[in-house]
Amino acid sequence: MSAELAHVAVGTWSGGRYMHFGEPLDDERFLDLIRPDAGIPTVVTADTYGAGEADVLLGRSLAGLDRSSYSIVGAVGHDFYEGEREGAKGFPRFTDPRLRSADEYAAYLRMAAERSLERLGLDAFDVLLLHNPDRTGYTSEAVWDGLEQLRGDGLASSIGVAPGPANGFTLDVIDCFERFGDRIDWAMIILSPMEPWPGELVLDAAEQHGVKVITRVADYGGLFWDDVLPGHEFAERDHRMFRPAGWVERGREKLDLMRPYAEAHALSLMQLSASYNLAHPAVHTVVPTLIQELGGKRVELKRAELAGTPKTSPLSEQELEELRAIGDNTGSMLLKGATPDHDGEPLADRWSVDEPLEAIASRWGIDPQRDLARAG
Repeated sequence: MSAELAHVAVGTWSGGRYMHFGEPLDDERFLDLIRPDAGIPTVVTADTYGAGEADVLLGRSLAGLDRSSYSIVGAVGHDFYEGEREGAKGFPRFTDPRLRSADEYAAYLRMAAERSLERLGLDAFDVLLLHNPDRTGYTSEAVWDGLEQLRGDGLASSIGVAPGPANGFTLDVIDCFERFGDRIDWAMIILSPMEPWPGELVLDAAEQHGVKVITRVADYGGLFWDDVLPGHEFAERDHRMFRPAGWVERGREKLDLMRPYAEAHALSLMQLSASYNLAHPAVHTVVPTLIQELGGKRVELKRAELAGTPKTSPLSEQELEELRAIGDNTGSMLLKGATPDHDGEPLADRWSVDEPLEAIASRWGIDPQRDLARAG
């Protein structure tokens, strides 16, 4: 039985403490940001953020709260216990053959879940996600047997998959649904009206398999908060520095075309993005990144803005189509996971589209060369 999450949520990657977006908040402001309340009662975290430190701070924010008043989504998958950090790539997945064999997957997942819960001061997750899996994570019976056992033993009410960290993994997610859809309750993908592709390609499969979707990066690098302007200065380690030059200027042009749609429904731009996502039947929860920009609006105001998002999207089908056309990003980047752009031996986060994945693509009306390759 799938746990209930609120229609909007806060992630512990917000606030600049563990993912380098904007100015890092001090302890007091960060705890206030991630503390669930009546406006936003759902929080998403991952054990690898700060190698457990995000769990600890979230646990501090939860102290004294009625457990029935909030829901917590956890995520495990990167092994910072035995693995060694590999620069910008972070810690290896627990399924890395250098670390363990398949018969040890279940034991690792139990240990990681129990350690995360201990830091949080909780007995169970409402949802536990497999965080940023490699191809083994999408396809291994041993992995999903281990996760299902955690649910069966009461460590999580629901389980799911969270692809990433970069965009892609389209066919791999659908493959995961087809293999283990009877076990999977939730999936987390990237989606916004400025970035409909490729996340939209998995929504029909999610709906057909009864998988509820959480959408992240709905803020599109902060642009939908409307305080990232042309000429914006990003800190040296800000994650948005990897985006191509001119992305802010091009994004602002599209944002201005979307602004009348927000005004027509008395929505902020961030609420418009969230409403776009929530208009898709498979999408149940939106969790953008809340960023304290240097000189921008206070993150506390952004949190209140997110909490004011209507639970039911007011957007019509025609408006959804028009917004998608404005933000159409098809072919704009090299995707991760199974992609026709990859040739040769599989890597940790990219591999070729083999015959079984070609068959999956065909079943869901996806042409890998047309729909999953970088344009130009």
